[in-house]
Amino acid sequence: MKIITALKGTHDILPGEVFKWQYVEKKIKEITEKYRYEEIRIPVFEYTDLFARGVGDTTDVVQKEMYTFDDKGGRSLTLRPEGTAGVVRSFLEHGMFADALPKKLFYMITCYRNEKPQAGRYREFRQFGVEVFGAKSPVLDAEIISMAVDILKNFGLKNLVVNINSIGCPACRKAYNDKLREYLRPYYNELCDTCKTRFEKNPLRILDCKSDVCKKIGENAPVLIDNICDECSEHFEKLKNELKTYNIDYVINKSIVRGLDYYTKTVFEITSSSLGAQSTVCGGGRYDGLVEELGGNPLPGIGFAMGLERLLMCMEAEGVYMGEPSKADIFVATLGENTASYATGFIKKLRDNGICAERDYMDRGLKAQMKYANKIGAKYSVVIGDDEVQKGICNLKNMETGESEATTFDEIIEKLK
Repeated sequence: MKIITALKGTHDILPGEVFKWQYVEKKIKEITEKYRYEEIRIPVFEYTDLFARGVGDTTDVVQKEMYTFDDKGGRSLTLRPEGTAGVVRSFLEHGMFADALPKKLFYMITCYRNEKPQAGRYREFRQFGVEVFGAKSPVLDAEIISMAVDILKNFGLKNLVVNINSIGCPACRKAYNDKLREYLRPYYNELCDTCKTRFEKNPLRILDCKSDVCKKIGENAPVLIDNICDECSEHFEKLKNELKTYNIDYVINKSIVRGLDYYTKTVFEITSSSLGAQSTVCGGGRYDGLVEELGGNPLPGIGFAMGLERLLMCMEAEGVYMGEPSKADIFVATLGENTASYATGFIKKLRDNGICAERDYMDRGLKAQMKYANKIGAKYSVVIGDDEVQKGICNLKNMETGESEATTFDEIIEKLK
């Protein structure tokens, strides 16, 4: 019978790799605690309308990439393609806007997008993100970027570039969209079918199209940051000054528009050259209209997300330490049928004292047991036979050095605790 394999675009995290993920997750939680963020956990699927309204119905994510289905009740549901919309929904549904503001939240979730798998990008992928509600100050924008840099540098990454841009507010973007349409109009027939539908409703999305033809057309388009209003320009200048205070070098990348419709004013991406080409490991920005768009009172917001697969790939490429697989503190070998019960009691005492203890379950001989202890990387081993049970004394062997010392069973517990 043929073995069923994982779906294309998904991957298993095997026991020999999971320690790396645990290392990353633990470090992220330590840093978010330092910045006073609280963890939130949201559902894997939501009503499709949440993403159509929140992410934007003219984005590639909504038009091409979402996993959408009808449930048995005929309701249209979607596996979350990103985290922000679901967090905003939860923020509103549970009245967190009444809490002390700003409200700082973080999450580590799986997301789902039906796009072409590539290096560090899967159809099911893991994402860490933060969201902050209630503050419109560029001081917060700078702190968000600083926090992202702090996290990446804490993982030992060095080849990082901070790219920033401003995509303005709805008022200045409306005037810009008119100018952009005038530029694009002569090329309308050359645009892909998707971008033709975007032309009237949201021409900015054309600049984010992955089609080579549309990319080429957009190369000489008017630049959004050159057309923002005075308020947005002042916000961006204050952001740049704050980043200088943080000693964060940055590049103004006028081509960043981000792939989701909810962004306003500040947008940013942090790239790494560790994988050969410039590769985004973190992206985010301000979304001051999203809370209102999803039914709440006007309230500013800002956040970022980083794909954990891409992050781990960068860490591996730079040779960054990511911890080690857990190993048994001690392997308890048994010699003779009469010692099995004693070994069981001893192993229970070890584990009750927080010691990772392993034993043989395969009825192996002593030589095979010790070979198994080596394979699993046990730090110590002890052999329990009839003599050891009668005398209460055994030999504790250091598996790395091969040295042994006579000791009591209680002393082993004290030594390994």
